[in-house]
Parts: sequence; C-alpha cells; structure tokens
Amino acid sequence: MPEAAATIHPAAFTLAIRVYYEDTDAAGVVYHANYLRFMERARTEWLRSMGYDPQWLQQQERLLFAVRTAKLRYLAPARYNSLLRVSARLLKLRRASLLIGQDIDDAEAGRMLCSGEVDLVAVDAVSLRPRGLPDFLRDTIMQTGMPA
Repeated sequence: MPEAAATIHPAAFTLAIRVYYEDTDAAGVVYHANYLRFMERARTEWLRSMGYDPQWLQQQERLLFAVRTAKLRYLAPARYNSLLRVSARLLKLRRASLLIGQDIDDAEAGRMLCSGEVDLVAVDAVSLRPRGLPDFLRDTIMQTGMPA
C-alpha cells in the first residue's frame, strides 16, 4: 500500500546567489553539477529559516537528509557574475521524506535557467538508515510549509 503523503504548494523560499568564476567552465558558463550545489544551499537556508539548523539536527536529533533522487531540466545557461534566484518549495511531505521543487532563474535577465525536483529521505546520522521525521519538525513543516 502506498505511503500517505501531504501535498503542499506554498510560495517558494528564495535565495540569491551570485555566480563566481569558480562555478564556471572555461567559456564562463556554470558547470552543470553546480546547479545541484546552488539548490542544496537553498534547501539548507529554507530549513534554517524555519528555525532548524542542519548541524543542530544532526548533533541533537541524529537526523540527516540524503538525496534519493534529483531530476533537473536545464533550460538556459547561467554565466559568470549572474545573480541567480534559487527557490525551494515543499511539494510532498511523507513520514520519512520530503519532495522539494526547485527552480533557478536569472534575477537580472528574468528568465528560468533550471527547474527540478529533489527527493530527500531522512536518515539516522549514525547508521545512515532511513528514519521518520521527528514530530516537532514534521509539525513545523506542516504548519508553515515554508518560512514565515
């Protein structure tokens, strides 16, 4: 029987990120794997904005989030010195996982560069085995869906 999931479509949390030279290839275009790094930063700040520092979750609750799947669609290249808007929005919340929708757009040119979904599974920080989300975190995510 499929696991029940809450479906949530709040407005997205957004993080501004400047593209540095180190993020690009020799042509000044952002290397494809760096889009995942930008998305990771937005998800981390999304959690922090709800009051949950990932390091605290790891140390106090023995909780980590591992990427189970990532699906990305590259629509246009980001270039050196561009100002990007990287969004994170909760799409589904399950007992032990979160599905996060993420977009990256060029804030100055006003165009979408990359869009995707990242499926995160909660794991025990020691055993690295899947585990349920703590009730307090699940409740906060259900109540806010996104930061205030």
